[in-house]
Amino acid sequence: MPRDVVFVEPFGDYRLRIRFDDGVEGIIDIKQLVEFTGVFEPLRDPAFFAKANVHPELGTICWPNDADLDSDVLYAKVTGRPVPAFTSAR
Repeated sequence: MPRDVVFVEPFGDYRLRIRFDDGVEGIIDIKQLVEFTGVFEPLRDPAFFAKANVHPELGTICWPNDADLDSDVLYAKVTGRPVPAFTSAR
């Protein structure tokens, strides 16, 4: 079952404290998840990175330039569980 992010707090060195709708929380090092290129390039600027917030409809972390992160990947990182495998319904 996908989990929604309900809280985010930016820290220095490109880290975020996040909490999910089931109460699980942890700190994520974004440098380990994304390359700061393309839509993620503005995140290099610490002031822009600090604008991370929770998208109320998507239930994940986003920035003002519409960059966002997959909440399933974030949950897997925080819990140490594998990312769920989704299959196509054909």
